[in-house]
Amino acid sequence: MPGPSHPHHPLDSQFVRDQLALRAVPANDRRLQPEGEYVLYWMQACDRLEENWALRYATLEANRLNRPLIIHHGLGPSDPLANDRQHQFILEGAKELAEQAEALGYDYHFWLRRTTKEPGGAIDQLARRAAVVVTDDLPTAGVNARTQRFAERAPCRVMRVESFCVVPAASFHKEEYAARTIRPKLAKLRDLALEPVRDEPPRKRVSSALRRSLEIDTLDVSRIDIAKEVARCDIDHSVGASAFPSGRSAAHARLDSFLHTGAAEYSTRREEPADVDGSSQLSPYLHFGHIAPAEVARAALAQMPRAESDVFLDQLLTWRELSFNFCSRNPRFDKLRALPQWAIDSLAKHTNDAREAVYTLAELEQGQTHDPLWNAAQHQLVRTGMIHNVMRMLWGKSVILWSNTYATALRNLLYLNNKYAIDGFDPASYANILWCFGKFDRPFAKRPVWGIIRPMSLARAREKFHADLYIAQWS
Repeated sequence: MPGPSHPHHPLDSQFVRDQLALRAVPANDRRLQPEGEYVLYWMQACDRLEENWALRYATLEANRLNRPLIIHHGLGPSDPLANDRQHQFILEGAKELAEQAEALGYDYHFWLRRTTKEPGGAIDQLARRAAVVVTDDLPTAGVNARTQRFAERAPCRVMRVESFCVVPAASFHKEEYAARTIRPKLAKLRDLALEPVRDEPPRKRVSSALRRSLEIDTLDVSRIDIAKEVARCDIDHSVGASAFPSGRSAAHARLDSFLHTGAAEYSTRREEPADVDGSSQLSPYLHFGHIAPAEVARAALAQMPRAESDVFLDQLLTWRELSFNFCSRNPRFDKLRALPQWAIDSLAKHTNDAREAVYTLAELEQGQTHDPLWNAAQHQLVRTGMIHNVMRMLWGKSVILWSNTYATALRNLLYLNNKYAIDGFDPASYANILWCFGKFDRPFAKRPVWGIIRPMSLARAREKFHADLYIAQWS
């Protein structure tokens, strides 16, 4: 395992090229434009400059072509669930990113489209003068679908590059059906994939004349009042900003805090929702790419006791990368049809079972059920953008019991998660929610409504942790 003294691979090393051969895929069959004035990196999902494989690919292409590199980062109101929470988190991260890019010598531009009435097409305008466009590969949040639409009309080659997994997702050629099937495969590839790389900006810089000629209405995100900018956007203002700080510095502060306060007892403290430091709380930063999972893994291996790091890395690598494999390989990742056949058959047989209660989406959203423990979890989600990992599974499982159909339960869970969670639309979110219906799991004894999918009880959960403290905290 690489330790602190392990040398970083140069950016142009064979190791980097081997990794990119697995991570980079063409999104169209256009040729590279030799007359292009620059290489364009369209930053859609991986909001960082370090350990960003898409940026590495773009930098190597810029150096090979002797062209400068332009980083284009944008945000708009087109998502139907776009809200203050998501916008503020992205803009706060972008503010730090812009300052970092200037210090490191990257040419970074942020474009904010405040309403659907404002003209779009900034990426198309930039692509017309590009030799090649490189962008992030993410199967959820509409990223790959948006890339594909753009690639069909782009005048040059468009490349998607995956930066969210430690082990390149393309290392697995089919959908893995459980943690037990992917775990040994990841273990064989992990240490090699964790080897660090020395990042560096491209050799040729963007000239002031080229920068002036771009004619893109960019936002000086390092100097704006973020709250005022968010208020001007045509988005859902009912979902308030989260108290979680955003950006790379916040991600590292959160990691350092976890390693110094919760890591030594992670396997036990993570089971206690009333203990705010029990889990790492890194999921928002991993989702937006503020910190690389490889960076987190190396820190965990270096600083956590072996028994605790094994448990933590099983979450960070096995389960997280299983979720990316699932969403990348199964286009039905947000449908009940993505479940194993035994679970589909079980749900079909128990569709008409009597429910103890049926709640509307509005009642669920407002935390107005008969169970104060579930309501507390929903209040935590609405107020902070996160639910503790233990309660998240109980939160999802309970909605199955309280919905008149399984399809309604899935639809409501996805809506609540994607609207309120800071890491909404993440592959791990889809995997976690589908797990509640039997994905990645095994059959259990038959019960009403549950059928043979794994049951979970809010009443029994009270016997395992200090539920009253959690309820008091989030009522």
